[in-house]
Amino acid sequence: MSTQETQTKSPFELYKRNEHGLIEGTEYVFNEDGSVNWRAMIKPEFLYPNRDWFELRKQPVPTSIEGLDDKQLLIMLGGIKELAKLRGFCYVGYQVENRQEDYVFAKCKIQWIPNYETDKNIVAFEDVANATPKNTDDFCLKFLETIACNRAFVRAVRNFLNIHIVGADEIDKSKNRVSDISDLLISNALPLTPQGTLEKVVNESLKIQSFEDFTAFLRKLWKSYADADAGDSASLKSLQEAITEIKDWKAFKDIPSKSCRVLLKLTNEYKKNNKS
Repeated sequence: MSTQETQTKSPFELYKRNEHGLIEGTEYVFNEDGSVNWRAMIKPEFLYPNRDWFELRKQPVPTSIEGLDDKQLLIMLGGIKELAKLRGFCYVGYQVENRQEDYVFAKCKIQWIPNYETDKNIVAFEDVANATPKNTDDFCLKFLETIACNRAFVRAVRNFLNIHIVGADEIDKSKNRVSDISDLLISNALPLTPQGTLEKVVNESLKIQSFEDFTAFLRKLWKSYADADAGDSASLKSLQEAITEIKDWKAFKDIPSKSCRVLLKLTNEYKKNNKS
């Protein structure tokens, strides 16, 4: 949209959403599965190098974000707010508790407006955070409720939108920081996609943490089906179809969405039938 066209449109026309729930005139970036790549929608001005990540490794802190991995970056609260506004929400609510002296717990619940990614349904998503003297600096000690709420909001937004960059508000600002807060926070931020859901179930239900171990599990599962049913079972056939291109997979993100759904079903069945 040109500058002249922008100036002639009313505010309502500029911020109009189409039938897919996307803002008209906004250039979106999409993943291979058709979902929006919200990570790619973050404006560079909201990102900066994670100083702690580099200092903990005794590496020089870069002067720009160019070429840095997500875990080497931090995102400002303004960037998170911008993403939430772009995605669209109809409700944000907080549950705040002072569980003990100098320990504040906050839960943030966001109701996201319908779009094509959610089959045009309102989706509620929530996340939690805390603020204590052990993970804040002296200044933030005066605003523990605010810090906890900001952290919960940031986590609710970025985890729902598959953002692996840690929010600047989330990091441990105390004098005795944990060894690597970015890795700790990113570990639980799996994407809300078929691939991310499958990886989460595999990690938590099967206690399998590497993709190589997962492919080994699939081969073991295939053999168990083949031995039990002499190669003639619905589960075996489904598995065979799902892993046809397994040799080309290097990570969960490489698995086609259709195959993910089949593998998720078979994984859940395996877990159910092998309870210890």
